[in-house]
Amino acid sequence: MSMAALGLIAGMGLGFAGYFGGFEAFLLVAALGAVGFVAGRLLEGDLEVGHFVRTRDRVDRRR
Repeated sequence: MSMAALGLIAGMGLGFAGYFGGFEAFLLVAALGAVGFVAGRLLEGDLEVGHFVRTRDRVDRRR
């Protein structure tokens, strides 16, 4: 499935949620969709958890 078709389906889902459920439902569907997208990318191996968390360096960078 192409990314354009996937985007179309996601947009239609958000549109239905916004129309039938109101703005709060729209935000909930958008947030859960983003979480699902990130989880899917993590499972596929395209992303690593290290991209989202910052490591602490022992070197003091304040000069």
